[in-house]
Amino acid sequence: MIDGVYKIADTVFRMETIYEDVHRLCKDYRWDAPSEFTISISPEDIAFEHEKSACEERHEGIPTRHFSDGYLETLAVYRKLCETLLSKGVLLFHGSVVAVDGESYLFTAKSGTGKSTHTKLWRTYFGDRAVMINDDKPLIQITDAGVVVYGAPWDGKHHISTNTSAPLKAICILNRGTENEIRKVTKTAAYPMLLQQTHKPADMQKMRMVLELIDRMCEKISLYSLKCNMNIDAAETAYLGMQE
Repeated sequence: MIDGVYKIADTVFRMETIYEDVHRLCKDYRWDAPSEFTISISPEDIAFEHEKSACEERHEGIPTRHFSDGYLETLAVYRKLCETLLSKGVLLFHGSVVAVDGESYLFTAKSGTGKSTHTKLWRTYFGDRAVMINDDKPLIQITDAGVVVYGAPWDGKHHISTNTSAPLKAICILNRGTENEIRKVTKTAAYPMLLQQTHKPADMQKMRMVLELIDRMCEKISLYSLKCNMNIDAAETAYLGMQE
């Protein structure tokens, strides 16, 4: 087994894996301190990820891709980590999150809508004021004090992320449009997308924890819907609209 200690979402843990891929992926998160728990990967965990990926591709009607065992092990590690972190109030969420002046804004949408393109507009518009926290699968911690987003090395095909954190000001559901328009939405209106974009464990007790955390998160942050084009003005519209 290959092992190493890492700190992600303010949690120190040990990984014991078969392949080196996940250790290379997490190299910027290495840590030197006693670990709180250990994530150990078996061949059965990798086989599960293989079957899950194949099932998803069949469901979506796309050709089956052949992933390496090393890559599938990275998915197995993140799955186990995220399900363990539920007890600390941490959700895995699918979206692109950017921070400006120390506050973060998370954009979520169906795949292919343009989340990464939109947050790239923010980086262009705000320059050094903007920091990408994670472009694909950030971690969100919900506590009594508020909601914080953490960077993680599982950061999408563009591999854009930062080992940092920032308070989450808002979640914005992105839609394509010819004009830029943003409006605040209710929890009821946003909930289907929030649930769709959150990691959903197979274990029912853990799933109940996910639902409770989504409810708590919605009580503490603002929710928006944005219709936008891919012009730089979209970043200005989104930012100003979320300052209410």
